[in-house]
Amino acid sequence: MREATEPLKTQRVYLLLRDQIAAGQLPAGSRLPAEPALADAFNVSRVTIRRALERLAAEQLIDKRPGSGTFVRKDVAKRQGIIADVANVFTHLREMGRSTEARLLTFAYQMPTEWIRDALRMEDDERVQVSVRVRHVDGVPFSYLTASVPERIGRAYSREDLAALPLLELIERSGHSAETATQDISATLASPDVAEALDLSVGAPLISLTRAVYGRDGEGLEYLQALYRPDRYSLQMDLVRTRGEGESRWSPAATVPAAPTPGDQDR
Repeated sequence: MREATEPLKTQRVYLLLRDQIAAGQLPAGSRLPAEPALADAFNVSRVTIRRALERLAAEQLIDKRPGSGTFVRKDVAKRQGIIADVANVFTHLREMGRSTEARLLTFAYQMPTEWIRDALRMEDDERVQVSVRVRHVDGVPFSYLTASVPERIGRAYSREDLAALPLLELIERSGHSAETATQDISATLASPDVAEALDLSVGAPLISLTRAVYGRDGEGLEYLQALYRPDRYSLQMDLVRTRGEGESRWSPAATVPAAPTPGDQDR
């Protein structure tokens, strides 16, 4: 039984420590508790702790210094992840396309699934262009993107274009204007192919986002299935309190305030 549960325990400790580093609970340059203390804190064996630390070291999040201890790397705080504004979808897509690098894995034309065909409001005999891209920030993969575009739109650009430019920019360059979108956000686990592309372990948690983009008159332009590493990508939404007759609610803010400086966050 221990052989079956040990990898799960290692995964849990690794994820918890990684989240503490990402959240600043274990600040850059700080020393981690000794292995016996961590084993007691997580109620696991020292072997489990050692394996979890090895994974963090492999991701260059910590340094193990013989005779001194284990420390969070000082450059962790300087690494930039992606913060997506949920309420400002299209601006975010353009900015991310310009500030990150993409690697195109597949590019093909095929019949869509019934779900995608209905979401894009396509005819039964229409095909879609399907592409799979992995985006990187600071040289680290953070997203696995599977996009389906109606063939009549996808024929306006090439595989080389898609490898070099953001998909939304190519769609709009072909004469279509993105006007509205519907998206769902949930969580999932990394399958073997996704885990390999994102440099993660199989079964690692991922943010899952599905988005259907529409143009004028509700024309379907793109169906995106996106998977993100939670340590390199986060979602945020700025809200305002609105009050009406007999009720009040939180609503998306019309404008996004400037991001606070590191000093402001401590006040």
